[in-house]
Amino acid sequence: MYDIAIIGAGPAGASAALFTSKAGKKTILFDHDKSITKRAWIENHYGIMGIAGPDLVDIGKKQAEKFGTQLVNEEVTDINKQGDTFVIHTANDTYEAKYIILATGLSTDLAEKLGLKTKPGTEPRIKTIVETDQQGKTNVEKVWAAGTVAGVSVHTIITAGDGAKVAINLLSEINGERYVDHDVLK
Repeated sequence: MYDIAIIGAGPAGASAALFTSKAGKKTILFDHDKSITKRAWIENHYGIMGIAGPDLVDIGKKQAEKFGTQLVNEEVTDINKQGDTFVIHTANDTYEAKYIILATGLSTDLAEKLGLKTKPGTEPRIKTIVETDQQGKTNVEKVWAAGTVAGVSVHTIITAGDGAKVAINLLSEINGERYVDHDVLK
């Protein structure tokens, strides 16, 4: 049983996983290798002079794994709620988690299967997004959404920041107090 399952390992998902794992939550991150970031060249991401999208995605996943995230390179085909637990299905296995963060980029298919409210997107070429509050919560208890699927700009720096924000907010709710993660120079 995982504390948190994150669906989507692009900038929003990997960033969320980095924070949840670093906070000691047992985290699983699913990647189906179809992130739109994989097609990008990026020069507008703070701290990076220029990077190929596939390299940025790989670095993000490695950072999350460094802190204990389990990476599963499979597409999530369905998610079912059974009591207080979510059962996540892939073609080859099933996994259980207490919380879900959807970071599925352009796809709202899983969100719609879960009964999440959606609305028209505001970004160019983004037809539908998941409706969330400012924290990242959806209308289904214990399901959160981050990044482009939650209506955030497709720019990698913005989706990565939103993944971090949603993770911090979820961790704060789980812990019952505001969670802060600050590293200091050694």
